[in-house]
Amino acid sequence: MRRPSKQAEEKVADLTPMLDVVFIMLIFFIVTATFIKETGVEVNRPDTETAELKKTVSLLVGVGPDSGVWIDKKKVDIRNVRPTMERLHAENPKGGLVIQADGE
Repeated sequence: MRRPSKQAEEKVADLTPMLDVVFIMLIFFIVTATFIKETGVEVNRPDTETAELKKTVSLLVGVGPDSGVWIDKKKVDIRNVRPTMERLHAENPKGGLVIQADGE
């Protein structure tokens, strides 16, 4: 007595979830692309020959292990630190200040 043999079933991958994800991504990119709009006004931008980048100059102050003070790579007497800093700040009021001190 033989049992009836089962026919081999083909295994098929379900592509429906992948298609759902692809369509959702497509809709997302279409919707977000419409938010990027130009102003509608043609602007004449300056050429690179005439345009200059404004660079913010930082003031570098260093304090050595012997308590020597260096401002912009020049040794400054401790009594002249404040007047020198005030003068440099008056020359460039929007400039930054960087202080490097020795660990000792």
